[in-house]
Amino acid sequence: MALSENRAISSLTFDEFLERVRPRLKRVFSSWHVPPDDAEDLLQDALIALVFRWNQVRDPESWLTGTVRRHCLMYWRRVRRQVYLSVDAETLERLSPLESPQQEREDFWADLDDLIQQLPERCRQVLHLRFRLGLDPAEIARALGYQESSISKITNRCLTALSRKLAASRVGSRRKPRGLKPEVH
Repeated sequence: MALSENRAISSLTFDEFLERVRPRLKRVFSSWHVPPDDAEDLLQDALIALVFRWNQVRDPESWLTGTVRRHCLMYWRRVRRQVYLSVDAETLERLSPLESPQQEREDFWADLDDLIQQLPERCRQVLHLRFRLGLDPAEIARALGYQESSISKITNRCLTALSRKLAASRVGSRRKPRGLKPEVH
């Protein structure tokens, strides 16, 4: 941004600045498909950050636009993570002894084990350590030689792969009970 434009921005009131940047921000929120209520929250967070850094920012308009883009990215990551966590919660609920009889739980575990065996080795190890042995991310990282910060990402990717396989198995086939052989005509 040219020095003259930067001086022009610094002479604007905050409301004038917001009016000037509003079309750019609308395009950002529109391109990220953020719902209006959530977009307002993200914008408020970005504006608070800008107010605190106003004297340190050389180009407030570009800084705010970039910050809003980053907030949109983080928003969708949070939304995706909630989907993964809900799948995990659904799985745990299905294993609860209060909701399902022993045979149903055993069948579910057997089906889940079959699907997990189809995943890559890394996913099998992470899911086993996390959900069968109950290790926390730091313990998993030490056991497998990964960085602790990457365990959450790996776990989410593995849960996504498992969720896809689980959904495909529910839709793709009507499974016959274990131990029965297909009929030959």
